Amino acid sequence: MKGLDLPSRIPVFPLSGALVYPRGRLPLHIFEPRYRTMIRDAMAGDRVIGMVQPREHGESHPVKGPPLFEIGGLGRISQCTETNDGRFLISLEGVSRFRIARELEVATPYRQVEVDYAVFPADQITAEPLMPAMRAAIESELTSYLERSGLSADWEAVVDSDDEALVNTLACACPFAAAEKQALFEAEDLAARAELLLQIMQFATGPADPEMKETLQ
Repeated sequence: MKGLDLPSRIPVFPLSGALVYPRGRLPLHIFEPRYRTMIRDAMAGDRVIGMVQPREHGESHPVKGPPLFEIGGLGRISQCTETNDGRFLISLEGVSRFRIARELEVATPYRQVEVDYAVFPADQITAEPLMPAMRAAIESELTSYLERSGLSADWEAVVDSDDEALVNTLACACPFAAAEKQALFEAEDLAARAELLLQIMQFATGPADPEMKETLQ
């Protein structure tokens, strides 16, 4: 799915902390009835949905719900399993970021938007590798960040990941605030995102409860 194949009208799943990067993957458990309908409709059509974060501030619409960030990610449903009770376990494969042009008035129980991809022309092109010094700095700072936060990671997977996969996976998996995740997502390119990621990890404060250990996946 490239260029002119990208749909201008898409359903969106507003979910804080959940963004799908180009060439990234995002597993989702779909259980709300309106989003089950969305997945059924998507599977019967072009298999794409948009992931976008709701804004934490701003007046919520009585029907539509909270206001949305303007920038989200288009994902193609690459795997979909329906459970016996009608829930869905899906995997999204990231295609491109988009800017919401306007929200549409629709009869569906889920929200739909008109989007523009032109502001992200490089999203369907593999990113340039980071400078070796930046890659080393991220791996070094990640070690400290994990210790301070009471987290753990599969270090073999970290070392084996290419630069884009590493930076984007950390941006998704680390427990950053929604605004920080949005800023990382909107970064112009991989180098800018890596620099911001490094800064966020450096300024993270306070270790978590030492009894509470989590694993980044």
